[in-house]
Amino acid sequence: MESKKIEFRDPVVKRVVNKFVDRSNTGYEKYGRTLDSERRGKHKDLFGYLNDIQEELMDAILYIQTAKEELQDLHMEEVWAKHKACGAEI
Repeated sequence: MESKKIEFRDPVVKRVVNKFVDRSNTGYEKYGRTLDSERRGKHKDLFGYLNDIQEELMDAILYIQTAKEELQDLHMEEVWAKHKACGAEI
């Protein structure tokens, strides 16, 4: 395993890098290999990687839609609370 000291000027970038490392560790624990060893060992072909990308992007769209609906629900709850606090009826 290789290590490297990185100095981050942006804490957002640091958090994202840490998430990449955590995600890589989770994948290794689950599958017992890295993406590099998976590729070099021919465990998956190009079609397999493209299929994985497609599935991940489809999941991302579903997560985006769900988050938008959650925001909309939260916004409606705020509107309702403001009107209720003012004694207004909807």
